[in-house]
Amino acid sequence: MKRILLLTFIILGIFFNANAQFGMGGAQKSSVLGRVSITVLDSVTKAPIDYATISLISVKTTKSVNGGVTDAKGKLVLQNIAPNDYKLLIGFMGYKTKTVLVSTTPAKPDFNLGNVFISSTENSLAEVQVTGTKAVIENKIDRMVYNAEADGTNAGGDATDVMRKVPMLSVDMNGNVQLRGGAVRVLINGKPSGTMASSVADALKMIPAEQIKSVEVITSPSAKYDAEGSGGIINIITKKSNAQGVSGTVNASAGTRQNNGSFNLTAKTGRLSVNTSLGTNLAYAQNSRVVILNQTTLNNGSLNSVSQDGYSKWSRQGYNGSLGLDYDFNAYNNISTNVKMNSFSNGGPGASNYIINGLPATNVSDMDMTFNNLDWNVDYRKTSKKEGEEFSISAQLSSGRTPTSFSNILTSAAFPAGFQTISNNTGKNNEYTFQTDYTYPFTKTTTLEVGAKAILRDIKSQFDNAAQDFEYNQDVSSVYGVVSFELTKKLKFKGGVRGEYTQIDFNTQNSGVQKNDYFNLFPSAILSQTLKGNATLKLSYNRRLQRPGQSYLNPFRNESDQFNIMQGNPQLNPELSDNFELGYNTYIKGSIINASVFYRRTGGVIESSISPISENGTNKTYTSYINVGTAQTYGMNVFASYNPKPKWTLMTNIGLNTYEVTNTVLNISTGTFLNYNIFGRSAYGFGKGYNFELFGVVNSPRRTYQGKTDAMIFYGASFKKEILKKKGSIGINTLNPFNRDLHIQTVNNSVTATGTVYQSQNIYYPLRSFGVNFSYSFGKLKFTEKKKIKNDDTKQDQQQGGMGGVQQ
Repeated sequence: MKRILLLTFIILGIFFNANAQFGMGGAQKSSVLGRVSITVLDSVTKAPIDYATISLISVKTTKSVNGGVTDAKGKLVLQNIAPNDYKLLIGFMGYKTKTVLVSTTPAKPDFNLGNVFISSTENSLAEVQVTGTKAVIENKIDRMVYNAEADGTNAGGDATDVMRKVPMLSVDMNGNVQLRGGAVRVLINGKPSGTMASSVADALKMIPAEQIKSVEVITSPSAKYDAEGSGGIINIITKKSNAQGVSGTVNASAGTRQNNGSFNLTAKTGRLSVNTSLGTNLAYAQNSRVVILNQTTLNNGSLNSVSQDGYSKWSRQGYNGSLGLDYDFNAYNNISTNVKMNSFSNGGPGASNYIINGLPATNVSDMDMTFNNLDWNVDYRKTSKKEGEEFSISAQLSSGRTPTSFSNILTSAAFPAGFQTISNNTGKNNEYTFQTDYTYPFTKTTTLEVGAKAILRDIKSQFDNAAQDFEYNQDVSSVYGVVSFELTKKLKFKGGVRGEYTQIDFNTQNSGVQKNDYFNLFPSAILSQTLKGNATLKLSYNRRLQRPGQSYLNPFRNESDQFNIMQGNPQLNPELSDNFELGYNTYIKGSIINASVFYRRTGGVIESSISPISENGTNKTYTSYINVGTAQTYGMNVFASYNPKPKWTLMTNIGLNTYEVTNTVLNISTGTFLNYNIFGRSAYGFGKGYNFELFGVVNSPRRTYQGKTDAMIFYGASFKKEILKKKGSIGINTLNPFNRDLHIQTVNNSVTATGTVYQSQNIYYPLRSFGVNFSYSFGKLKFTEKKKIKNDDTKQDQQQGGMGGVQQ
């Protein structure tokens, strides 16, 4: 721990020294943004002129860079104006066009023209319009960007709907996301969220689609990012208002499966901005049928057969809220802070009929799992007169609580009065993060990025029996350096290395306190070649580490099904992966094609493992997590978007990857299997704000080293209409309208040192749903985003939010 803090403080001292040198870069073009204010009045009556059209023209390029219309008081504020020389063009029907020169500098980025008078004319003046269209898909050197705000069909949905349209992603019916067959880390505005850590699927359902500006898919993260899982990073950029005054959005949806509501408000005056949001989610309780057969054989020859046929009536409810402050001291110094609270609760009663070795029994159960999270971050950012130079310091506190309770009453001939089991557990996860980053552009094409970071994690698990309490401490310190430059005008390079030192200590009931520490280097490199026709070819390599998260480590015995025990494993080692990728991207007459092939080698793959145990004379199955072996994955992904007509969009995303795990010590060799996922979408705009969309998803059977899960197929449609002068929308949607349930079967076969297990599990999810949605935006909206802390290094249970237990 001392070495971690010492290393971090040394790096911090270096960066503070670098910060003190700001201003030595020379008076080059600034990245500081300011604003231009104006009030337009009639030259004779002195009355304000509303809806006067303003256009800001660059003197150098003669192109329009910003614009808008005045309000009822004749006022307009143009935001995010880079220091430069401009011509301000003022026009209104029946008035003479007026031009005013505007000049801003990094030292004085704001320019207030005050009252500007325009005079009437007998000649009609055509209005000056400022228009711009942003591409739905953008290809950058290290990421693919889906600009959700440019896709009008997103109105009325949530983040899950948006994710299905993002290249290279696959989303199952519950909202769990994968990137090219691998685990993925989801960030919000570049930073982790305690809610995402607890349940990605639930968290995505709480984000209205209208609040998403863009989604970044980073398949080859540079060394600037924390060591991360094999799949990559998804970064959701949300909209934030930067307009003077008050603006916000209201969203609501109601349906047969779930209901959502959210309210977002931004107030900005001068250089102070306040953002707040509230949201809620409620899923109706519906019966999900569960049919399980367990057949175990122990080495002593004892046989056991347990069949189960029952239901669980799960419901899910949650709420979230946030409050953020952002203040610009001047053109070069900014501080911001944000507090976010989230709470989700899911569970409910259930009942099952058992046949235990030919004898009948019944079981009545109840379950409640809650996730409470608090995230608080403070960020300071300093820029300079040198374009692209930036220094930042960030701190974040994340605190999570996960109280869980289970109860079962088993009644049989042997227990006519009923045999009751009760278990409770409260998981606590406190995480403290300190980070500093510095970016220095040597030239317009050569940039250096360096930084340091410390993450201090304290995970506790409190059982009903205090003697079994579990505590896990993990401290991670890291430093990185990344350089990017142009080898030629069309060939770009970005590469670097990250060093991470990890120190762990934990206690277990059987082994006492144990310690472990390790140091890893993580190189990364990307070559990007621009081809004819604006096509791009990229070759990349990176090495990643992914540590097990709380759900994998917690040794609490989950006995919600007393014949199928589940427990975490604190002895797990992290996964290490080497990733190679070759990608191609092109635009052909408005169509987009993105294709890639990749190879991934992952050591210490973490998977669930099932084995037989005997307790109280009854054979049971025991599920935990182990480092199963080394996986080699070959894969490809093709994303294409085509417009047969201007208002008709066809989109598809096809992914293929192999599954193969070997371990000579455990004598495991799965052979090679092929996984695939297919997404298809057709969206049509009928004009006058009417939009219709159809989509379908096919996910192939999924393999593990012990078993197989069936394929999943689901489909949906939505119809939306813009209302209230395009400030709002109303729509209807449906999911799997012709099938109530989605039947998924999982079969596991296990041969271990203690015996063998055959398990067949059939779950019937009530997936069919119908719903209506409404959204409304008010105020003037312009959008920016801030740089935040990103903790990307822990492997999360991707099934926890949707498939872990039977949820609605």
